[in-house]
Amino acid sequence: MHTFTVTERDVTQAWVAACNKLDRKDNPDRTGLHTVVRIADPTSDDPVFRAELDRLRTARGLWPLETVASTLFPAALAARCPSPDDLAERYRRMYPVLKRYPGNHRGTYFGRLVSYPAASKTGIDQLGTVITRLRAQAAGTKIAAAYEIDLAAATDTEEENGSELLVHTAGKDNSYIGFPCLSHISVQLDRDLRVHAAALYRSHFMFERAYGNYLGLGRLLAYIAQQAELACGTLTVVAGHARLDGPITQLRPLLTGTSRLAA
Repeated sequence: MHTFTVTERDVTQAWVAACNKLDRKDNPDRTGLHTVVRIADPTSDDPVFRAELDRLRTARGLWPLETVASTLFPAALAARCPSPDDLAERYRRMYPVLKRYPGNHRGTYFGRLVSYPAASKTGIDQLGTVITRLRAQAAGTKIAAAYEIDLAAATDTEEENGSELLVHTAGKDNSYIGFPCLSHISVQLDRDLRVHAAALYRSHFMFERAYGNYLGLGRLLAYIAQQAELACGTLTVVAGHARLDGPITQLRPLLTGTSRLAA
């Protein structure tokens, strides 16, 4: 079993370190199990590096990194909304149209945050609940781990490199402490009033998705912290199965910093 833990300052350094951990001679399939990537400042990355990576990605027909990030957090829309409630309402109105786009037929990550599948007509707004809880706890007795966000649902049947055992249920498991502890995004409040997040992925493709996912998760964490009037902390991403996909020969110069990407 090949695994690793990396801790770096920003998104770029963390992504590079994780990819290099996968790209080893003793790991010919470039995969890892239960990998951990910890990012101290998940709101920061190297824009020059990102542009180079984007150039290679779009040349191979992949979505721009900003598009990947927006499936987790629509930063441009959030900037135009005065409150989390307004953001959730506007996104829910857009959601049926967004689902018509290729790859979105089962929804988007952010859609699951503000309209989690449930019996109610509009679904469950998990984002608003987490922010409200954090505000309340920051003002009183601080409970560190009581803020859970689900992205998978029991109706998800498509499998890839494993399956999910869903424990936490949005809208039902509402106690501040106790069972369950398992969720897809778990948010923690420390005594210094910093908000941290841990995201669990069943499978992570490093070239196709991971960098954009890190960007989106960092922006989501920063938004939650801002709206709760708290400081943004560390992002930790755990992947059950991680794979360094993509054009490895063209990626290596970028990963080692020895030269620019090949045209």
